[in-house]
Amino acid sequence: MPVLHTVNKSPFEKNALDSCLSHALDGSTLLLIEDGVYAAMRASSIEPRIRRALKRLRIHVLENDCRARGISEDALIEGVGSVDDAGFVDLVVEHDNVQAWL
Repeated sequence: MPVLHTVNKSPFEKNALDSCLSHALDGSTLLLIEDGVYAAMRASSIEPRIRRALKRLRIHVLENDCRARGISEDALIEGVGSVDDAGFVDLVVEHDNVQAWL
């Protein structure tokens, strides 16, 4: 039963990402939205955690949220995908459950 996890809080301000990563089962998908997209930036203190998570999770960011925060695709950690709004809908449809980490 695949689960789509969403994190919308900055990992520099809240622990939602850490909670998500510690509970998400292998093969799940993580979608970083709103301020959660900051977790996908290269050369941050969060990068090692995201790199480890990529070995067991699919990780994506919402393009519009990156754009709104001035984060280019070149600034993302290698292996992190990006989806547009239609891609977000596709992720919701292909997963049995959605877990929002607030």
